[in-house]
Amino acid sequence: MKRLIKLASEILRDAFSASFELFKVMIPIIILVKALQEFGLIQYLAWPLEPIMSLVGLPAEMGLVWATALINNIYTGIIVLLSLSGDIPLTTAQATVLGVLMLVGHGLPVECAIASKSGARFLFQAALRMFGAFVFAGILNLIYTKTGTLQEPATMLFDPDTAVTSDGSLIDWALHQGENLISIFFIILALLVLMRILHAIKVIDLINRMLRPILDTIGIGPKASAITVIGLTMGLSYGGGLIINEAKNGNVDKKDIFYSLSLMGLSHSLIEDTLLIMLIGGHLSGIFWGRLILSIIAMMGIVQIVRRLPKSTQQKYLWV
Repeated sequence: MKRLIKLASEILRDAFSASFELFKVMIPIIILVKALQEFGLIQYLAWPLEPIMSLVGLPAEMGLVWATALINNIYTGIIVLLSLSGDIPLTTAQATVLGVLMLVGHGLPVECAIASKSGARFLFQAALRMFGAFVFAGILNLIYTKTGTLQEPATMLFDPDTAVTSDGSLIDWALHQGENLISIFFIILALLVLMRILHAIKVIDLINRMLRPILDTIGIGPKASAITVIGLTMGLSYGGGLIINEAKNGNVDKKDIFYSLSLMGLSHSLIEDTLLIMLIGGHLSGIFWGRLILSIIAMMGIVQIVRRLPKSTQQKYLWV
């Protein structure tokens, strides 16, 4: 019983800590987006992004969601989406495409800094993730459009009702946003509990064993494969942190570090982040399988290209 109480207190403490850090960023963004809506400025800010978003089948306003996720993280991108979704409903296909944009391209300042500390070039990692996100989203949009699949309205856990959209009172809006923040706290708590359970029943270990042969095929060496699997399943912060340590100790080749970080950049946190995007209506066909398969194909191409580059070019643009 004591161990159970201790475990529960640890999870609660982690959930409160994670939520507090997120809310410090989210709340100002919520207020800013509401102000932009009230003054009718959303359409003008979104206008420059319209050509880009239209190429992947999304409304121009969704560019603000992606831009927010790029700078901050998926949670803040979701908050902006919730602020807009009452006026701009999405189909399941669109929610999936937007989800892939956020999954591949989010938190670039922090996560690319982690990659940089490990020896990979910051600019290349950032460019790879932004370009990869756009290409993956474009491919999925083309597939969904041509096949006519997932065209039903997206089912969002936080779907805002009409009483609290931009036409409602500020008090109603504030209460609704508070409800969303409380819901996010409980989702974070549930995800932490789920991750503990998956570890306990060895599901994470099973996924690790399944992914290792794939990494060998791509060309990631055995010394980096275990760390790469951690990044793929748990997140780049975990895998990247371990790679920083291994790089400092000289235990992993620079080329393997680059390949590992590039793959983790395109496809990481396959469990937690995937569950988050499912909450806003994303479909597993794109946010999990599509992202993973396209990342592997992309890495196969990157490995072949890098092998043909002069060493001076590799060291100048790809890794230190």
